[in-house]
Amino acid sequence: MTKKAIACVAFAFASATSAVHAGTPSELQPGLTTGIALGAAGQLPPGVYDVVIGNYGSRNSSPGNIDDLGAVVPSWLIWSTPWTIAGGRLLFDTATPYVDLAVKDGPSMSGFANTIFDAQLKWDLGGGFYGGFQAGVYLPSRTAVGRDLTSFQGIAALSYLKDGWNLSTSVIYGTGGTAGGVDYSDWLNIDLTATRKFGPWELGAVAFYSTDLGARDGLSQLALGPLVGYDFGSAIVQLKLTRDVYERGYEGHDTRAAVNISFPIWVGDRCCEKR
Repeated sequence: MTKKAIACVAFAFASATSAVHAGTPSELQPGLTTGIALGAAGQLPPGVYDVVIGNYGSRNSSPGNIDDLGAVVPSWLIWSTPWTIAGGRLLFDTATPYVDLAVKDGPSMSGFANTIFDAQLKWDLGGGFYGGFQAGVYLPSRTAVGRDLTSFQGIAALSYLKDGWNLSTSVIYGTGGTAGGVDYSDWLNIDLTATRKFGPWELGAVAFYSTDLGARDGLSQLALGPLVGYDFGSAIVQLKLTRDVYERGYEGHDTRAAVNISFPIWVGDRCCEKR
């Protein structure tokens, strides 16, 4: 793999964070790790990287309501350190998403949601397989789109990268709590990616499933759709379009377009060399 390709797949956690979807239990927006090989983050050369993420979509719910949600991560900073633990690469990252939510004939709100601080440990498992774990903490937010509580998020990720293929899965668990008189349940997201590169082009499909945990009448959804990506050399761009094929509790299907733009800020031995 080229360093640019590694940089793209290693921006996984950057793609993995966003805002609270209207009505969803997930504090991390479902499906945002799709398209990027989260398990291969440890292959990112030591340095500092950034990713810009944006998505917008609508859920047509009965009777006649339309919920529009847009979310942007203006800057997700990732530090791939020169340090390893038990052979796994140590990384740190942080981001704060901006959210805009509008409900037909209802409220509209926008603002920065909860900031997350995260640590990753990722291994080269051999034979084209990469994987590892990461854990992060969301800080309380008193904005209209945030949650005024501290919560935990953990991820297990596995990726297969060989002969241009990116076959990846991310299993993401988050805790809930009570804030502002609202009870938030624990939640689970599962993101899936199957793409292949053809020169600078990347083509394939993505899918994701999300559900709350422990709720008697919970919310869940399953969505899938195509992905098209292009390596411009200095940056890698991925475009996704997904549509719910199953939902429970939402009373409507969500259609969402998303973009990931990843690029290195500072890479090389001079950046993070051991002293």
